[in-house]
Amino acid sequence: MSVPSAQGVTAPQGFRAAGIAAGIKAGGKPDLALVVNDGPQQTAVAVFTRNKVKAAPVLWSQQVMSTGTLKAVVLNSGGANACTGPEGFQTTHATAEKAAEVLGCGAIEVAVCSTGLIGAQLPRETVLAGVEKAAAALEASPEAGLAAATAIMTTDTVAKQAVAAREGWSVGGLTKGAGMIAPSMATMLSVLTTDAAVEQEVLDRALHAAVRVSFDRLDVDGSMSTNDTVVVLASGASGVTPTEQELTAAMTEVAKDLARQMQADAEGVTKRVTVRVTGAASEDDAVVIARTVARDSLVKTALFGSDPNWGRVAAAAGYADADLDPEKLDVTINGVTLCRGGVAAVDRSLADLSGEDVLVEVELGLGSGEAEILTTDLSHAYVEENSAYSS
Repeated sequence: MSVPSAQGVTAPQGFRAAGIAAGIKAGGKPDLALVVNDGPQQTAVAVFTRNKVKAAPVLWSQQVMSTGTLKAVVLNSGGANACTGPEGFQTTHATAEKAAEVLGCGAIEVAVCSTGLIGAQLPRETVLAGVEKAAAALEASPEAGLAAATAIMTTDTVAKQAVAAREGWSVGGLTKGAGMIAPSMATMLSVLTTDAAVEQEVLDRALHAAVRVSFDRLDVDGSMSTNDTVVVLASGASGVTPTEQELTAAMTEVAKDLARQMQADAEGVTKRVTVRVTGAASEDDAVVIARTVARDSLVKTALFGSDPNWGRVAAAAGYADADLDPEKLDVTINGVTLCRGGVAAVDRSLADLSGEDVLVEVELGLGSGEAEILTTDLSHAYVEENSAYSS
């Protein structure tokens, strides 16, 4: 198996990218990215936030995705362009038109994504000039992919990329996200690329299957963004048509990798927490209970203090809107079963939480449903960062 030299969106054949400083952010930091599909196919699918308050670029991109094809995606940090009214939508439309002009395509072939402060207008002329600058910097190199991933960072501390290489084809991706993370999709912007030759319907099913067990299972703080977007571009440049199962597996590998990178870089994180629920009456019940435990403030603060407080886990599981029999409830933390059948099993101090990774396992004894949610602890740094940073 050959491994592509690029590690993100430029890893698959047929893609170029760029990341530049357009001047949206103060201080000259990179703030605008462009990802272009050079074909021969330009198949595309996407999923968006389910928040009723949707940013202008989400509303625009939902419209253009109705065609099932895209030439390019423009992404900016430094401003979410959410709750900005008709003027904000016009800025998004103008951004797509400018990209179409410099790339020689139609505006309906350009998706737009934004991230940053909600409620502030983007400097339109600055953005449009940035699109021209980014188009001039487009390359198919690993460095260009990294530059694009860097340009969309907000409170992220590192750029996030991933690739899944297969025999003759691959899937690559970039993402951003560190806070305001909860489904639909966590709070994030992500572009995935593949050089597989696939039909739009197959690509769409593969994306939804991948998102369901990756981005939708990342829940840092229970706060759903106005801007969440995941776009997948397929160039067909490899000439290889994988099976739907193979495509789904590769996309899931990349999406899970990116989700774990966001978890590791979450705002104020000191513990990377996995909440695993087994024995539920259904998978949906397992997701509900795992998510409830993952969001519970008392659970999260106990983990921040390295306190294996299984009672808080049991209480959170008990108020979740799902089937639960307290006499069958087991709670295990980092391999030590602290609660068995709803009562204390051993001294909770036997569970070691001194490391950065914590596994909380909840066994319900009701069926075969199971699920995992990725989350983090709730630290002083999270509170301090979010009291100082506007979103």
